[in-house]
Amino acid sequence: MKIALWLSLFIVFYAFFGYGILLFILIKIKRAVKGKPVPPIVDLVSMPSCTLIVAAYNEEDFIIEKIKNTLALNYPAGKVDFVFVTDGSTDSTPELVAAYPQIKLMHKEGRSGKIAAVHRAMDTVTTDVVVFTDANTFLNTDALIKICRHYADPEIGAVAGEKRVHADETADATAGEGFYWKYESKLKTWDAELHTVVGAAGELFSIRTNLYRPVPVNTILDDFMISLLVAGDGYRVIYEPEAYATENGSESVGEELKRKIRIAAGGIQSIVWLKSLLNPFKQPVLTFQYVSHRVLRWTVVPFLMILSVILNMIIVTSGYNSLLYELLLLGQVMFYMMSLLGWILETRQIKIKILFIPYYFCMMNYAVIRGIFRYMAGRQSAVWEKAKRK
Repeated sequence: MKIALWLSLFIVFYAFFGYGILLFILIKIKRAVKGKPVPPIVDLVSMPSCTLIVAAYNEEDFIIEKIKNTLALNYPAGKVDFVFVTDGSTDSTPELVAAYPQIKLMHKEGRSGKIAAVHRAMDTVTTDVVVFTDANTFLNTDALIKICRHYADPEIGAVAGEKRVHADETADATAGEGFYWKYESKLKTWDAELHTVVGAAGELFSIRTNLYRPVPVNTILDDFMISLLVAGDGYRVIYEPEAYATENGSESVGEELKRKIRIAAGGIQSIVWLKSLLNPFKQPVLTFQYVSHRVLRWTVVPFLMILSVILNMIIVTSGYNSLLYELLLLGQVMFYMMSLLGWILETRQIKIKILFIPYYFCMMNYAVIRGIFRYMAGRQSAVWEKAKRK
């Protein structure tokens, strides 16, 4: 039981923190040998042609602001196209987009899901590069330039931008979410420097058009799948933090939980469908990064968190007198009590942000368990009902 306890705690620690520490060490070693990588020089003349695709569903509250943000993006004239796909929208989103002739509107009645809409848009793309972004996120002015400059390197098949969560003083539900994405951004930066990013976020990512492989229409995490297929084909996926998409945090932790459960279900689906990436003999570094950064979190970690508490309690109550195990159990109990207190305060709209980090951490792992069982039961639709945001 002691071995199982320490192994469980090690895997949990490694998946969320140990891998980051190991990455940091590996990056330091790589820089000592090869030097720190230098960002590519921006050459506007040789920039690839680019298409920006926005899939929007009933986004009338945001779409005008999104259009203005899109048209304000810097990129060489004549080298960029804008495509908005509004399949199934029943509000005024298509009409609002149609008022801007600079944007190509693709609309049809009936809702087949985001990825089906993206596939339809991709059939019309003729540019070198395609960039995907969400309708409720807003890009920095130089985002397209910062992304597309990387395609001068033929080894790079995709570029992921940074997701930023805007949180104001009242954004209690996003205290943990914002911290999580800042940490994830650092991990992705190191992942890319070591070899490749393992999965891009749909808020902002791009690929070479000729590398696009249509994923099944029942894919839950299409952005994750598309970018990992590029990595699986032997290309690198780069992370570009100077190209970022900003969005408001979820309206409540309940809305964020809904989103996390869907992501977890999609994570299990992706692991099943991309099982070839688990073969360390094909691309060992990619497999190492994929398992360390994604697979452990989406499979065994939540269950090992529960197991470690149970084993620790059994050891302490079995008469084994050890201050170490008693302190370890106390630490685990205190952590979960902080999480519980964070939940209680959130339901009463009392905002102590320091408690939302353990609460958000536990909520994420609870969502993984829910997502696993939802996927196994076949109850997770690929047609996403978006979370409400502030």
